[in-house]
Amino acid sequence: MTADDAPADLSGTSPRGEPDDEEGIRDAVERSRAGAPAVGSVVRDRFTSDEIFQRIIAAADEEITSGSRELFFSALAAGFAITITFMLYVSLTASTGGDPVLSALLYPLGFIYIIIGGYQLYTENTLPPVALTLERLASVPALLRNWVVVLAGNFLGGALGALALAYGGVISPEAAAVAVSLGEKGVSTAWWSLFSKAAFAGLIVAGVVWVEYAARDTISRLVVVYIAFLAIPLGGLYHSVVSFTEMVYLVLQGDLLVSTGLYEFVLPVLLGNTAGGVVLVTVVNYFQTTEHRLASARFEGADRQLSVREWLLGGLVGRSYVPLIDTAETEAGGDDYRIVVPISNPRTETRLVELACTLASQTPDATVHVVHIVQMPDRKPRGYRLDQRERIVENSDELMGDMREVAADFDVRCETSTVVSHRSFQELFDVAERKRADLVVMGWGEDRLWSNGRAERPLDELTNSLPADVLVFRDRGLDASRILVPVADNAHADLNARVARALRETAQSEITLLRVAPDPDGREEARNFLDAWAAEHDLGDAEIVVDDSGDVEGAIAARFDDHTMLLVGATEQGLLSRLLTDSLHFGVVADFDGSVVLAEAATARSIRRRIFGR
Repeated sequence: MTADDAPADLSGTSPRGEPDDEEGIRDAVERSRAGAPAVGSVVRDRFTSDEIFQRIIAAADEEITSGSRELFFSALAAGFAITITFMLYVSLTASTGGDPVLSALLYPLGFIYIIIGGYQLYTENTLPPVALTLERLASVPALLRNWVVVLAGNFLGGALGALALAYGGVISPEAAAVAVSLGEKGVSTAWWSLFSKAAFAGLIVAGVVWVEYAARDTISRLVVVYIAFLAIPLGGLYHSVVSFTEMVYLVLQGDLLVSTGLYEFVLPVLLGNTAGGVVLVTVVNYFQTTEHRLASARFEGADRQLSVREWLLGGLVGRSYVPLIDTAETEAGGDDYRIVVPISNPRTETRLVELACTLASQTPDATVHVVHIVQMPDRKPRGYRLDQRERIVENSDELMGDMREVAADFDVRCETSTVVSHRSFQELFDVAERKRADLVVMGWGEDRLWSNGRAERPLDELTNSLPADVLVFRDRGLDASRILVPVADNAHADLNARVARALRETAQSEITLLRVAPDPDGREEARNFLDAWAAEHDLGDAEIVVDDSGDVEGAIAARFDDHTMLLVGATEQGLLSRLLTDSLHFGVVADFDGSVVLAEAATARSIRRRIFGR
């Protein structure tokens, strides 16, 4: 082998003993900066604090946006799993004669199930959501809602487990005596002592979360979880869910009042766990990360954060959560009339934008804002790296070029943006609120991402408090030459009148106004109402039709062949909530061959209607 074929040396000299050239040195330095040292034996194989924080932010994003039902049942399973810890602890204590080490050997098993299995445990749940809240990416009410739901599920699961142990004959009489003794010992411990011991337990549990996200494999996580939770019984510490289970068991044995157990035992432990998890770990770990943590975790920088009012009050004053990727402005400026058009596929929803631009062209100072809502798969924000984010936004912006051309043809001011989130339906509402929309024009069909109604908040809560008027467009061609408008005496029909006038001006549409009387005796009254309504809404040139059959759907269906577009207003039961739950059994809408526009005005709903639906 010649000297030229000799293997390279990393010492900074060539195989001949001569110094490497400047380019080779620069290459070695750059490789070192990239993370692989050019010299030495130490190779970094662990995450930095910033990287750990980013992983926690990603996990918190998934937790804070989970539905209450998902959180509750996951927490219920975790609470019942804690019963395993309680059962094994009292059983081993009884069988080993109270040996402090041997009796605690299987104590961590329930926690292993919970953390490795991904269930929701209150103490383990303190770190990720708090980190997100400290970044003002989630509101305080969102955090508290998360805590309350998880805690309720944990406590119910623990109570059910205690019930099974008390009456199921699962543990021996000796173990039952130990269980009673543990509960009595906890109740008799001083309030401040319970709080302090629980604070250290909270530190351990929340610290496990930080270390868990620093680990790269399941075995490492398993070892960390086992050792950490073994420290709780060995150190004489208290965990809130375990303590609640002990308290319920003692109550079921008739040795304790619920109120006494909650105040003198469970409450100080709960507060201590919370303080330990939040103050001693979350805040400390938060402030050891760099000032770039927000930009690296959420891609957009500090301008994405919630306002102070939103952070404190959440959805009551605006947003309660910041979506993963949002290229829209935080809020709109000016007093112009704003039409927001959420789309899921820019290639196929051009006519939806045409409808919005038609309406905007007839409204002074109107702006159309087209937002591309990209569905994030499986609620895994950690799956989007910075380069993926850039590709998503770049591809979306390119596709939205067609939408901007449509707006230019109508001479309408147009804005476009992209949102990436798993909560496609709720993002529709959030964008409308941030952009201060006056009208939302959305598509309807099985191919729409929001047709499954995935949302953080209940659908009824969202749809009963619309941020703007809403038009739902079923696209079967934008032929507006002959429009049929069934008229009711409500704000939804008034919204349809605005749509009909705009289409008349741009497409020279022939408009038919239809009023259905309950019987022939009501025909004259229906005619008088329709004449007055048409004059009031500048539709005096429309054809007036009164049907006295009392059958609204039949009257509409009888005029299908004479019209190319149907404008229908919402009923008292609402529109969006019924569309999303597939309970809008309005056969004429499905049977009509032309396009359909369904209108729902943002009317205020009384407390009675919110509670009873009428």
